[in-house]
Amino acid sequence: MAEKLLDENKNALAEVSLQPSQGGAFEVSLNGVEVFSKIKTGQFPNERPLLLEIAEKLMN
Repeated sequence: MAEKLLDENKNALAEVSLQPSQGGAFEVSLNGVEVFSKIKTGQFPNERPLLLEIAEKLMN
């Protein structure tokens, strides 16, 4: 997913950071603001909608 984020938003993103965690966490934030939390939802995100949401937030 990190590679797709960079490919699809190369003009808006300077970097994507992956941070190892424990307990099955999968958290996505943009500029310090949570976009998705597997801990809160109990499931992994659907990739396409998450990528679209991030792209939309980058345009604002």
